[in-house]
Amino acid sequence: MPLPAKAFQRWLHGIAPQASTADICRISGIKRTTLAQQLVRGKVTESTVVSISRAFNINPVTALATFANYSELAGSPVLPTSAELVSQIATMDLLSAVIARSAGAAGGGDAAGGDADKPPAPPLTSAPHATSVKNWVDAIDDGELRHRVSAATGIAPQNYSAQLTANRLTPELAIATSRAAGVGLTGGLVATGMITESEAGWPPGARQAALDALTDGELAALAGDRLQALGKTLKRQEQDQQQTKTIWENLG
Repeated sequence: MPLPAKAFQRWLHGIAPQASTADICRISGIKRTTLAQQLVRGKVTESTVVSISRAFNINPVTALATFANYSELAGSPVLPTSAELVSQIATMDLLSAVIARSAGAAGGGDAAGGDADKPPAPPLTSAPHATSVKNWVDAIDDGELRHRVSAATGIAPQNYSAQLTANRLTPELAIATSRAAGVGLTGGLVATGMITESEAGWPPGARQAALDALTDGELAALAGDRLQALGKTLKRQEQDQQQTKTIWENLG
């Protein structure tokens, strides 16, 4: 939900009382026309607040929490669950982990000194990834989550599903989803790319630790599920491309 322009201007005056609009835009990288249009409409986007807060070295979560719409973000952050952390690991990183473990097992990685000689795991791809939003919702869904979010926010289930398929979720819906699932409110903001892991208060290396904690069976099953979903997506894209090609051929 966009933020009221008056509340935004009060917040902005509080953090940069001497800065002009031109200064704010130059420092934050926001176009002056973009900010001007938002102020004229009376609605400022959350991403604008996030960009400006970063420019002034303010945690975006702290900045958003000053607005009534996001006051729930105030206070100590709730750490993400292991399932949430794993959901923010890209599919290719999961496959790399499967290969690394398989290679280690084949090479006798459990032998004496094997773990000590093992090279460190490559850094994980930063969140968000190509399916981070849907993976996050799936990770916290008890089977009724989508219905609860729909009832609480009024969004039609098909519209909610469409956002997940497109790997996006508005900040308002992300927080509503977290609330309905009973997890920390910042998880969805990380999954959508609104804020970073560190800004959300996630411990350094938390995703890697969650990945390392998976058993070989759990890792293989998860990677298999991700591959199956990826295969369906690619097949759907190929069908769409073929249909488009057929239409153009018929028109030509």
